[in-house]
Amino acid sequence: MTVILLQLFWLFAILSMLAFGGGAGVMPDMQRAAVETYHWMTPGEFLDMFAISRAAPGPGSLIVILIGQKAAGLPGAAVSFVAMFLPSCLVVHFLARYWHRAGQSAWREVVEKALAPVAIGLTFASGLALMRATETGLLQYAITIGGAGVFAFTKIGPLYMLAAGAAAMLLASFIA
Repeated sequence: MTVILLQLFWLFAILSMLAFGGGAGVMPDMQRAAVETYHWMTPGEFLDMFAISRAAPGPGSLIVILIGQKAAGLPGAAVSFVAMFLPSCLVVHFLARYWHRAGQSAWREVVEKALAPVAIGLTFASGLALMRATETGLLQYAITIGGAGVFAFTKIGPLYMLAAGAAAMLLASFIA
């Protein structure tokens, strides 16, 4: 079990430092490591954990606790939590002093403008990776893409979209 705990720590410590814009940016790497590299879970289990972490209050990055628990029980959950949050929190704590001192300097503005598209791109990539890893049929792809389009171009709330997706899948199961 020590090997698994070290794997969890190393994985999430690295991902912690790459999580620009939040944990969604590193979700493809989390999924790849947990499912394909270490085989701690199946793609379906990862999707279930992703859904639980999004439904629960708090940051979506708390999925690391569920992954750690699945891989190594409570010690795995604790190690994953510490590894995901401690390194980046320490870096932010120490760099915040310099960041605030920089005020309106030119280099600070350049960094902010550069990191925003990177964070958006990583988040978009995580959505694509989750879709490819978990969708199994044309209807699921259509619901995912349709839901993304509706969110992008309307102000319909997520609960309505979840209900519409569930209704579409339920209707499809009755027809088939």
